[in-house]
Amino acid sequence: MPPPAPVSPETWAEISGAGVIGATGGSGTRVLARIVLRGGMFIGSDRNRSEDALDFAAYSDRWVDDALAGRWSAAMTDELRALVARQWAGRDSDGPWGWKEPRSVYLLPFLTEELPGLRFLHVVRDGRDMAFSDNQVQLRKHGAAVLGEGGELSPLRSIELWREVNLRAADFGERELGPRYLRIRFEDLCADPPAVTAAVLGFFGLHGDAGAISCEEVSPPSSLGRWRDEDASTIAGLEAAAGEALRRFGYQSSSE
Repeated sequence: MPPPAPVSPETWAEISGAGVIGATGGSGTRVLARIVLRGGMFIGSDRNRSEDALDFAAYSDRWVDDALAGRWSAAMTDELRALVARQWAGRDSDGPWGWKEPRSVYLLPFLTEELPGLRFLHVVRDGRDMAFSDNQVQLRKHGAAVLGEGGELSPLRSIELWREVNLRAADFGERELGPRYLRIRFEDLCADPPAVTAAVLGFFGLHGDAGAISCEEVSPPSSLGRWRDEDASTIAGLEAAAGEALRRFGYQSSSE
């Protein structure tokens, strides 16, 4: 897809109300994207099989580390506005719109500054499961920017990234967005699909049969709770490193 055209102030002033889904990688955002699609939300036409908006994925590649370091620039702003304007113009109605790109969770303060009316769905999955996921793309790409240089890929470093990114997003979302911030746990979606699906649809102003949508789109993966098969001492180390976040997000310690 060619680069988007620059955005005039007049066009930018017309754009509002984006809905964004973000999370640390492997949290289950693909299911949430399909739920909002079924509810009538436009999340772009150029997506990968995980329903990530490819323009915004490339944007994250270029700018997440700068955003984490507080290096917000005119180039970063101009590119975001151009991408958002193209996404907004691609709608075939005036209904809810936005995108799913997990690393939007790293950009939340910047996105909030640029997009008045932003609604952010923050998806969380047990950090102990995340520590043993094959999906460590975010750790490889942004681990140094979040945690500092010097750590190798490991379950411990993975849960440290999970802790930092999710706590920052939760603090910011609750403080700055209020009712325009919704956090859901992937485990709760799997345990009660109709209720969580209904909450997500309502949050974005979408319509649809939550029971039917969840029945067709939500299937708990075999990897759910995989951390329980790991060595107890390893899990104890992970819980020591991320105890604050595990407790805040409602994940009981294995020793309790």
